Amino acid sequence: MIFHIAQRADFDKVATTGFYTVESLILEGFIHCSLKSQVYPTGGRYFVGKRDLLLLTIDPEKLIAPLRYEEATNHELFPHIYGTINADAIINYEKIYF
Repeated sequence: MIFHIAQRADFDKVATTGFYTVESLILEGFIHCSLKSQVYPTGGRYFVGKRDLLLLTIDPEKLIAPLRYEEATNHELFPHIYGTINADAIINYEKIYF
């Protein structure tokens, strides 16, 4: 499984569109994701104090869009999804705090 930290407002659109997307897809060409061990370090860097966050659990086998593991500035490999996330690939979501 891979994971994505989402704003609730972005996630709520899945119910009407059938797909999840965020601004990074337009700006960078992909949606940032993490491995389980990377979720809290990533959240601690970018999401401290933000409210209405959800942790999406994504099944890579169900993704329609391409998934690539790419090296970040900290030299770790992170999963990046090059397209919108189809709703059936999101197998769970839960509130998360950093």
